[in-house]
Amino acid sequence: MKIVINGGTGLIGSKTVARLRDSGHDVVAASPQGGVNSVTGEGVTEAVKGAQVVVDLSNSPSFEDAAVLDFFRRSTVNLIAAAKASGAKHYIALSVVGTERLQASGYFRAKMVQEELIRNSGLAYTIVHATQFFEFLGAIANSSKADEKVVVPAALIQPIASDDVAEVMAEVALQPPRNGILEIAGPERFRMRDLIARYLTATGDSRIVEASTEVPYFGAKLEEGTLVSNGTPRLGKIDFLQWFGSRAKAA
Repeated sequence: MKIVINGGTGLIGSKTVARLRDSGHDVVAASPQGGVNSVTGEGVTEAVKGAQVVVDLSNSPSFEDAAVLDFFRRSTVNLIAAAKASGAKHYIALSVVGTERLQASGYFRAKMVQEELIRNSGLAYTIVHATQFFEFLGAIANSSKADEKVVVPAALIQPIASDDVAEVMAEVALQPPRNGILEIAGPERFRMRDLIARYLTATGDSRIVEASTEVPYFGAKLEEGTLVSNGTPRLGKIDFLQWFGSRAKAA
């Protein structure tokens, strides 16, 4: 089966491509570096031609409001058109748990536009909502710097390892469309302050971590449960200690 992975060289994409190729499938790892640019449309029709499944794992290089909206709108329109032309049977995209609750953020408004385009496309689809990745903990800490300390939202977080996300994306690519949303999350819930403090300690960073209800998360104010599932998500297998241990070993 031919499967096209847009963003196939990225963090999740490269791992998803490897899993599907190991299973014997014909997988195209589409990316601008390889001549496939979903935003401009360059190479998209050719890459998607004959594909039964299209998986969008791309992400905007800019989080500025207008730029991120332009990225997801143009990219999704081009991919949907190519998927329809190819007769694709399943369109899959990765999004974020809590997107609908984070509409004060330009990034999450853009993700909602992406999801609505998919739902209204007429294609059979699955949208996977994932919680934040363990791999982004450092970025969360660095985006919340205040003098010599880190101040993060007073909210819950349930991060998932990229390996667990890729495992799910590869499975979904081989399953029938859900025409709905699948939520996935890490196996443990934390107070964001507690997890960021634990991460910084583990990396030898001595900054103090505090929590505040007034600190925004990428432009959006959080309630306690904004970033975690309200339902019964599929849980990943890799906890913080396992993830950090594998990260340290790889380094």
